[in-house]
Amino acid sequence: MTINEIQDEIIEEFELFSDWMDKYENIIEIGKELPIIDPQYKIRENLIKGCQSNVWLHPEYVNGKVVFTADSDAIITKGLISMMVKVLSGHTPTEIVDAELYFIDTIGLQSHLSPNRSNGLLSMLKQMKLYAAGFQLQEVKNS
Repeated sequence: MTINEIQDEIIEEFELFSDWMDKYENIIEIGKELPIIDPQYKIRENLIKGCQSNVWLHPEYVNGKVVFTADSDAIITKGLISMMVKVLSGHTPTEIVDAELYFIDTIGLQSHLSPNRSNGLLSMLKQMKLYAAGFQLQEVKNS
């Protein structure tokens, strides 16, 4: 699936809920689906700066695609990083760098998160794109 197809799927899922408490519950459930990050990657170097909670993000470059694993010690934040991983993991560095993540605004996340969580979400996106850009540079060097 493309990044946009995955975003559209998330938007459809959130359209099932009219109440924001139900949407928060859905975010928490999505967080429970996040594959467990290997404990060796829960290190200070993998913490995302700008998040109030601890969020660990580990990228790997596998067969031309970036694969992210992540975790958080806060349930809502874990759901947020889980959505980001779901959308961006398994795509090429160029696809990730060029992606416009419209699902965040479309489902109303930006306007319903606290300023700290909203900033954290933007920090997650920024870090994921930085990792992808790093792998993109590696591709250029190796070609």
